[in-house]
Parts: sequence; C-alpha cells; structure tokens
Amino acid sequence: MSKIVNKEQYQESINAKGEIRYRERQRLLFFGLPWTFTKYELRDNDLTIIKGFFTVKENDCYMYKISDVEITRSLFQRIFGLSTIICFTSDVTDKTITMKNIKHGREIKDYLLHASENARLRRRTVSMQNIGYEGDDIHDLHDMHDMSDIHDAQDFE
Repeated sequence: MSKIVNKEQYQESINAKGEIRYRERQRLLFFGLPWTFTKYELRDNDLTIIKGFFTVKENDCYMYKISDVEITRSLFQRIFGLSTIICFTSDVTDKTITMKNIKHGREIKDYLLHASENARLRRRTVSMQNIGYEGDDIHDLHDMHDMSDIHDAQDFE
C-alpha cells in the first residue's frame, strides 16, 4: 500500500464511499479456499474491485450505476457454498461486473439490489428502463384514441 500524503482528504474520500457492508474475496472453486488475489468491497455508495498481487488494480463502480443483479450457482459452486454474481451497470469501464466464486451470494445480491435502488433515489437519478406504458396504460391509450375519433367526428359536424 502506498503512503497517504493528505490524510484528511483520504478520510473524506473514505467517508463519502460509506461504511463497508461486505468484504469478500474471490475463491478457488474447489473447497472454496480464498487463495486468489481478487477482493470485493461493498460500501453504502460504491462497489470496489481490487485485483492483483504485483500490480494492483482498483476499480470502483457507484451503486446508483448498478441497474440489475444476477446470481448463478453451478453444481460445484453449490457443493462448496459459492456463487457468481453478475452486476449489469451503466459504468464506463465495466458494463458487467462479475464477482466469481464468493460466499454469501444471495445475501450480497439482495444487498446490491436494495443499495443500488436507494442510491438512485438519494441522487434522484432516473432509470430510463422503467419509463413506458404499463399493461393498464395501454388500454387508457386505446380509450384516448377512441375519444379523439369522437372529437374528430364532432369537428366535421
């Protein structure tokens, strides 16, 4: 880890990320041993992926950018209590974030879904995929179209 030059600024940055909710490590598939060099930190406001041994790469994704979360569990993953979580994001660097072979998969998936929705509400971010007509709205649109036909007919009289 490198030396922190401005400790106040660093602490402010950590506080902005929020409290750590989960800290997981990618594991080997067999026996679920944590012998890999990939770590995941889930905080209130972001998801951080830290990879590497000699060269360490750290990537952050804000929670409000996570739009959907999927969990998969193969037979061997189920045997060893592991899961793979796939986050679909609007992030520039990674459109999909894959968290392979981690423990507590369902718990983390549920946290990601709720935290991302809460982050969007806090930031007043609009999710464009929810905009549109619901099933009942289509009937309302059809009724409005029928009403416009009546108004058009009255205009000709």
